[in-house]
Parts: sequence; C-alpha cells; structure tokens
Amino acid sequence: MEQDDVATSPQLLRKINMGAVLRYALESEAFRAIDAMAVTGLTRSTVLGLCDELAAQGWIEEMGDSREAGQYIKGRPARRYRLRGDAGHIVGVDAGQHTVTAIVADLRGTILARAAQTLDSQRGSVRRSTVRNTVDKALALAGIQPEEVFLVVVGVPAPVDDKGRSPDSTEYWRNMNPDFPAVFADCGRTVVDNDANLAALAERAHGADADSFAALLSGERFGAGLVIDGVLLRGPRGAAGEMRLLNVVEGVGSADGIGLLGRKWAVDASRAGKIPPGSILAGIRQERLSAEAVFDAAAAGDVTALGIVDRLAERLARIAHVLASLLDVEKVIIAGAVAAAVEPVLKKAAAVLAEKFEAPVPALAASALGADGVVLGALECGLSTIRSQPLTFDPHLLEQRRGALS
Repeated sequence: MEQDDVATSPQLLRKINMGAVLRYALESEAFRAIDAMAVTGLTRSTVLGLCDELAAQGWIEEMGDSREAGQYIKGRPARRYRLRGDAGHIVGVDAGQHTVTAIVADLRGTILARAAQTLDSQRGSVRRSTVRNTVDKALALAGIQPEEVFLVVVGVPAPVDDKGRSPDSTEYWRNMNPDFPAVFADCGRTVVDNDANLAALAERAHGADADSFAALLSGERFGAGLVIDGVLLRGPRGAAGEMRLLNVVEGVGSADGIGLLGRKWAVDASRAGKIPPGSILAGIRQERLSAEAVFDAAAAGDVTALGIVDRLAERLARIAHVLASLLDVEKVIIAGAVAAAVEPVLKKAAAVLAEKFEAPVPALAASALGADGVVLGALECGLSTIRSQPLTFDPHLLEQRRGALS
C-alpha cells in the first residue's frame, strides 16, 4: 500500500461521509443526529462532528434542541439541524424562441423571484443580452447577487450534448444556444440543456404517473423530452427527441407545433374569406388570432374552429402513434403554454387513436405546469445536480460576502 493511500484515505472517507450527511440535509426539513444516523449508517459521534463542520462551512445551522421543540421529555435532548436555504441559490431559465423566463430559488427549491422578457430578434447576441438582463431582473427582485448563485440552468430549443453545446449544422441552433456559460461567468456553474428534456424532468418531478412518457413541447415546433423506464433519453449529440422525423411521417409532414398551426390555419381561413360572419373567429382581428382562441371557440361549438381542431387532432394522433411505436411510451403529455387550452384537441386525438390505430395506444394529457414546464424543469435539474454532488459547491464564498456586508 502506498503511503499517499494511507494518508489520504481517512480524508476521503470523511469527505464521502460528509457528502452523505449533506445530501440528507438537502432533502430534509429539520432533522436530528439520530435521523441522519438511520439514513447514513454512521455513528452518533461521526454525525455530530460532520454536522458541526457543515455548520461551520455555512451549509446547515443548528436549531433549538428537541426539548425546546416539544419532541423530547427525558434524558439528553437531541440536537436539531436544518439546511440553510440561503447557503446558495439556483437560477432556472427558459430561453425560448420568443420569450425568456427566469426564476431564482433557494436550495430547498422555494422560488424567490421571477422575471420575463420578450425577444424581438433571433440573433445570438440579442439572445445573450436578453437572457442576462432577464436573469439580472430576477436576481434584483430576490435581493441576490450573482456571486450568491451556485448554478444557472438554461433551457434552449435546440439539441444539446453533455458539454452544453449544440450542433453547428444550422444557424438556428447556433443562435438558440450562443455560449451561455460565458454569459454567466460570474454566477458559478452554468448548465445548458434542451428545453423539452427539462420539461420532461419537470413532469417527472411533479408526479407524471408513467415510467415511460413523452413531454411534447407543442408551441411553435414539436420537441419531445423522452423518459423511458424512468430514464431521460439524450443520445450522444443530445438529439433524442428532436422531431425531424415528422418531415417524413404521412399526414404530418413537418415539426410545426400545435400553437403555430392553430394560429396559421385560422389566419389562412380568415384571409381566404372562409370564416363565416357568424363565427366566433370572425370577430377576432387577424393579428389577434391564436391557437388558444381557436380552442376556446371550438369548446363553444364554433364550426370553423372545430374544423381546425379536427385537423390538429388527426396530426397529433399520428405523432403520438409514432412515439408509441418507436419507444413504447405509455403517455404523451402536451407541455408548454398551449397546454392550458389544448383539451379540445386532446379529446378528439384520443378518439382518432382509438379508432384508427392498433392498441395499445398512448394516453394523452395536458401538462398541469403550462408555460412554466421548462423553467421548473431547469430548477429541478439544478436541485438534482447540487444534491448529487453537493461538496463541489462552496458556501464559504457566500459567507465571506455576508461577513463583508455585516
């Protein structure tokens, strides 16, 4: 055995044990040493020593003992601890094609502030400045400085590999993912991921009742976050879930999303004079026509809107059938802002699936997270990253800043 192995193994063991206690603290409310002992298998003296060290580092804080909390009557009262939620912060960003949304959260996942801005250009330089401005607004609302951020997670509408890079093969992808780690160089670590993948993480974290499902972003373009047997599929270039295959699917022909086509078909009908005077859609100016307006009109029985819903439903049923045939998904969840109004399309698409395609067919559902799916998935990604490797982050930097301000 090498001398270095003898010298470093106790330190390594202590680091492993400290990581175990810290992971427990990150996922717990108030806890006692005995609680951490039961989960980690460590002795009382080891847990107490590690808790003292974690408190000195700024990760956790000691609370009133169990007697003060009314949980202990006789004998030595148990020491109680809790995570310092402000030991660090996470920023989640949905850098969409037309809108940027940012949230700031503490290490418990409590959202402290949010901000949003529209994008008036698709150039990478404009996206970088708009995304940074949106994050700065959210940080200011939360009263947080950039150096208090552990992790920024950005969701983009492009395939992303495990290094946060998108393929250079199209100008669109280059513009959607224009080197965000450089934009947030003063905010700790930056993770960039595909927006549909993050939406799938959000669905899984918020109770998707299937082990194999597709979270289908369906606004301007279709993009799928694919969870199979509980595992998010990515692919070597991060392109799993890119829906370019729809270009060759009969009856579909493109990756255009429900939001885009619902709007486009309504506008086309209006320009062609095919919306009768009594239609609900006839009372909406062309520039105000949207998929949501079409769905609302369909729910009220508008014949023109129902025709558009039928076309969208036929298309969605074919897409769901393709996903189920390739990956055996149990469920297709329509995610994104369009989810709030998409029920008429889902109801009709489910009927088309049952009538025209062989069983088993996937269940269809609208996401309860609506437009927040991607940004909540970014937060979930950040929380999971910190919980899996907490000791790679350092609250000491934040402690130093607090000391300088006090």
